[in-house]
Amino acid sequence: MTMEIFPAIDLQNGQCVRLVQGDFNAAKVYETDPLVQALRFADAGARWLHIVDLNGARAGKPMQFDVIAAVAKQKILKVQVGGGIRDEGAIERLLDEGVERVVLGSLAVNNPALVRDWLGWFGPARIVLAFDVRMNEKNEPEVLTQGWQHGSKMSLWDILTAYADSDLKTILCTDVARDGMMTGANHAFYRDLRKRWPSLEILASGGIKDQNDLLALAPLGVAGAVVGKAIYEGRIDLALALKALKGQPHAG
Repeated sequence: MTMEIFPAIDLQNGQCVRLVQGDFNAAKVYETDPLVQALRFADAGARWLHIVDLNGARAGKPMQFDVIAAVAKQKILKVQVGGGIRDEGAIERLLDEGVERVVLGSLAVNNPALVRDWLGWFGPARIVLAFDVRMNEKNEPEVLTQGWQHGSKMSLWDILTAYADSDLKTILCTDVARDGMMTGANHAFYRDLRKRWPSLEILASGGIKDQNDLLALAPLGVAGAVVGKAIYEGRIDLALALKALKGQPHAG
């Protein structure tokens, strides 16, 4: 199995931006038309697209549905979407518009019982749980919520235990200290996560800086990597990276 690359579109006010360590006031606009950007990713050979509704993440409810639906309806890429999705109606609406799967973040931390029910109802192939972590003084991954604005005081290891006997299949983990910094992915963290939870498909995010960084993730058994700024800044040629990964050993 080849590790997937999930090129990312972070939506703020309908435009493609990137943040630095989750700072909404430090957004840089890379493309004003998300569909144009999605087409570029598809032309490079990507199969998936990762969209984050930044306005929705702050508001606690989807805020840019029409923009997301316009991209998903094109069916040029499999689309996964996160940002403020916290009720069943929002999930159904996104899936009905052609979104492949939804990404649940804060709710997965704050209400695991409800999310477990949704995993059973919608199916594990349609829901990804996203955990934004910051290493604490014990070098344990503490999970943050509400667009990284609040610390949960809970370890990722403890939270995942709440899903141990559920239908959970895929998780997205972001090291927020590295996000947008292009300083390299936290390979030690993903290696540890994979060792603790070998049954889960893990999507890596945060700090990926170049093609070699991506190639170093594949042997760890990571199922995919979300890449944004490194592509936008020209550090990673998406087409070349996708080709390189096809020949890379994968521990999945």
